[in-house]
Amino acid sequence: MKKTITSIPNLLLAVILCFVLSSCSSTGLKVNDSSPWKTIQFEDQANALDVDFIDNNNGFLVGSNRLIMESNDGGETWEKRNLDLPSDDNFRLLDIDFKGEEGWLIGQPSLVMHTLDSGKNWTSLSLGNKLPGQPFLVTTVDNGVAELATTAGALYQTLDGGESWNAKVVDASGSGGVRDLRRTNNGDYVSVSSLGNFFSTLKSNSDTWVAHQRASSKRVQSIGFNPSGNLWMLSRGAEIRFSADSEDLESWTKPIIPILNGYNYLDLGWDPNGDIWAGGGNGTLIVSKDKGETWNSDPVASSLPTNYIKIIFLDKEQINTQKGFVLGERGYILKWKG
Repeated sequence: MKKTITSIPNLLLAVILCFVLSSCSSTGLKVNDSSPWKTIQFEDQANALDVDFIDNNNGFLVGSNRLIMESNDGGETWEKRNLDLPSDDNFRLLDIDFKGEEGWLIGQPSLVMHTLDSGKNWTSLSLGNKLPGQPFLVTTVDNGVAELATTAGALYQTLDGGESWNAKVVDASGSGGVRDLRRTNNGDYVSVSSLGNFFSTLKSNSDTWVAHQRASSKRVQSIGFNPSGNLWMLSRGAEIRFSADSEDLESWTKPIIPILNGYNYLDLGWDPNGDIWAGGGNGTLIVSKDKGETWNSDPVASSLPTNYIKIIFLDKEQINTQKGFVLGERGYILKWKG
């Protein structure tokens, strides 16, 4: 009898613990009544990795397994395209960027392609065999001018449409190799080291990466710029942090942990209304309408069997209204309805 009586407090403690833990899970987060997202599912199960538009109607989406798709109706429908690539390499098309009819596309292993006619024809460019790292990010700066960043943190620029490339960053060791890399419109960069143990910044007028300590002991998952130019940081343990001062990169807010469901956040994005979206594993897509104070779950996104790896809101001169996409795995993407 004594053994049974003493087990009651333990049982009560277990019930309370389960209740507390459940309140921190995804089921404890309020689900919005409606969603601004439309689901698009491709027959191809490759992972979408980037998307960009030339104008209001015409755009391209790229991804793993040589995936390249084109839309001529603003992203409502997509058709698969083919690139003239060597048949023995399974290319991951990582990044695509247009300015007017000129565009650049990069992939791994060591792929750089250039178009002057809105993607109707693409030309492969040789980077030689001494490029440190693999292509990771490309930006169309102006007519014939582009910047290319690599997984080693090296930065190159072409002024002649890719005929020649000049190194802008001589010593890329400060980046620590990269797992994430972002660029502002004015040419500033931020990167996360390959191990996630620190992050680095590079000013547009500098040729040297500056390393910074991470905000906590948790490894950094990704990092980027908000619309005002300040930084945000996603860390392991589903932590979200913001930097309020672009000049003080050692000062961060306390960690925001909207939900604990065992999945990390992979990307963050600001929609045209100023709302903050965070995406991650197992259908996790949450939104904050009060600068990160409170968060709700999106009903459309949470019903899909995918991981959300990239959030993109396009704001370009050639596009009259902002376009938004959440890129998922296994052939799923979400399109912003507004």
